[in-house]
Amino acid sequence: MRLAGAVLLATLAGSSAFADDALLQRPDVVQALRWLEKAHEKTVAAQIVISEIPSPTFHEGEKAKYLAEEFRRLGLTDISIDKPGNVLGWRKGALDDTFVMAAHTDISFAVGVDTRVRKEGIRLLGPGIGDDSRGLAALLAIVESLKEAKIATRHSLLFVANVGEEGLGDLNGVRYLFKESAFRDRLKAFISIDGADPGRIVTGGTGVKRYRVTLKGPGGHSYGNFGRPSPIHAAARAIDRIADMEAPLRPKTTFNVGRIEGGTAVNAIAEECAFEVDLRSVDPGNLDRIEAKLFEAVRLGVEAENQARAASKTSLTLDMKLVSNRPAGETSHSSPIVQAAMWAAGATGFKPELDFSSTDSNIPISMGVPAVTMGGGGVSGNAHSLAEWYEPTRAWLGPQTVLLTFLEFDSRR
Repeated sequence: MRLAGAVLLATLAGSSAFADDALLQRPDVVQALRWLEKAHEKTVAAQIVISEIPSPTFHEGEKAKYLAEEFRRLGLTDISIDKPGNVLGWRKGALDDTFVMAAHTDISFAVGVDTRVRKEGIRLLGPGIGDDSRGLAALLAIVESLKEAKIATRHSLLFVANVGEEGLGDLNGVRYLFKESAFRDRLKAFISIDGADPGRIVTGGTGVKRYRVTLKGPGGHSYGNFGRPSPIHAAARAIDRIADMEAPLRPKTTFNVGRIEGGTAVNAIAEECAFEVDLRSVDPGNLDRIEAKLFEAVRLGVEAENQARAASKTSLTLDMKLVSNRPAGETSHSSPIVQAAMWAAGATGFKPELDFSSTDSNIPISMGVPAVTMGGGGVSGNAHSLAEWYEPTRAWLGPQTVLLTFLEFDSRR
């Protein structure tokens, strides 16, 4: 049910341990919160526009240009697109110390995917409609709410529409921001807007390692050269062993062969085959152990194929390349940013739940910079599939929660 602005503000004032916090009584904050609710339909419309601009990982340029223009329209300063393709826009505060608020521009789909958004009742369907078009729309709404309410802040704000969060992007946009940008030493805290649920606060970064395994051999005719080792057969032997690997349930540790490719024809022994493996764990030690099991499974699979075809006096070569390495870590639950996020989620009517995931926050967390990932509001499902959907039910509560998180952090530091 849609809450009127007055009811929402009453909820904010009465639902948390910070009920007497002057922040909730400030006229400029009240105005910003009301604006975000009134701008709900406008924000959803922007989300649709953003979603329909194709932006697979490494192909985010068109969307970056659109968002740079939006940053200009909303009055941010020093707008630029940096080396990896992040869109940056600044809002100066009293201090040079900078709070980063980001959402990612790339989607987890191949080039050529149909990004047109379809409507079925209140539900919106399309690749990337929730992940992370909602985050980008919420980011723009927060920028505009600060402008409309003329809110002054202690920290400077850097708004970022970043590249490289999905797939083999390896968090390269945020990685560059915190490790190579000229202002990296000024970045003191970070929020990534990703996902929908404002009550889910990601404080921990799940560690991820991704490998591309490439097998090569002499190839040949399927009949005339029968007996030569096949890269595809070796891959199958290896993947069969990978599928049987044991992984602990706690701390949660996972593995997945997500892609496989190779061969030229049904009647040809393949000259090459490659597959990609995703390994994850919240525990760095478990991640190392499942990685060692992967190495062993691949080695044994290749050896089995070579031995089975030894009479051919030919053999396969193996190359394993680490193509993504997302560091694990966790922002302390006592950190001011986590406390602010929990307060804000409770204030907007949600039960805060702290969680682990693999998001852009992995990078600052691993470097000791306080960071969380928060939802942009509404309800979403089937992320990373062509059946991805989003429902904008009370979605304004997402940007409200993120805004309050920043303002609470900013007022208490």
